Amino acid sequence: MRIARFSHQDAIRYGIVDDGELVVLAGDPMFAGYDTTGERVPLADAVLLAPVIPRSKVVAVGRNYRAHAEELGNEVPAEPMLFFKPNTAVIGPGDTIVRPPQSRFTSFEGELAVVIGSIAKNVGAERADEVIFGYTIANDITARDLQKTDGQWARAKGFDTFCPLGPAIETEFDVATATLETRLNGEVAQSAPLTDMIHSVADIIAYASAAFTLLPGDVILTGTPSGVGPFQAGDTIEVEISGLGILRNGARDA
Repeated sequence: MRIARFSHQDAIRYGIVDDGELVVLAGDPMFAGYDTTGERVPLADAVLLAPVIPRSKVVAVGRNYRAHAEELGNEVPAEPMLFFKPNTAVIGPGDTIVRPPQSRFTSFEGELAVVIGSIAKNVGAERADEVIFGYTIANDITARDLQKTDGQWARAKGFDTFCPLGPAIETEFDVATATLETRLNGEVAQSAPLTDMIHSVADIIAYASAAFTLLPGDVILTGTPSGVGPFQAGDTIEVEISGLGILRNGARDA
């Protein structure tokens, strides 16, 4: 089932994507279930928004693909390397990434995103599926120069607009068969199967939930494959994951 959050006639609503239409839901399905209103809205008449605004946090994993760690000259971490992005960094499909004046090197990082659906604390890897609401696509925008000079990643990863999510949440998704491709102005920059991840989705959830409670609506970014690179104002970045669609965002300078 594919769930979208959308704007239509000055109202923000949720719907099930069904053959070019949105079957309107009575509320946020994460909390209100899948009761429908009986309305159907053509996708062409709706504006898709970020499918979720995390209630408390975006948890991200650094260097979770061996080739990406190596391309930046870093060692592969033995355990998941976690960091946070604020929920104010989240934007939706079609929204514009704003390159801040503090940085001269902004980079794209296409990633699989996991949306948490229930309170999760000390969840073992074998139970991880029980707390997953669904999957979507993310672009972990990074001010690469600030990442190097700051010594920690909060600012470099946390600017407003630095966490595009979308286009929708897929509740039934097979990580083992999916591939990720990132394109900059139509040219392929990243391409890899999701099975290239060093730490699996289940292992990341177990590791993160052992440290802090994950809440419904929290989002986990699972890392990026090799091929990350800079983008400029006027560029268009597309991240495509088979089975999840395409997340497309343009960029401009602040």
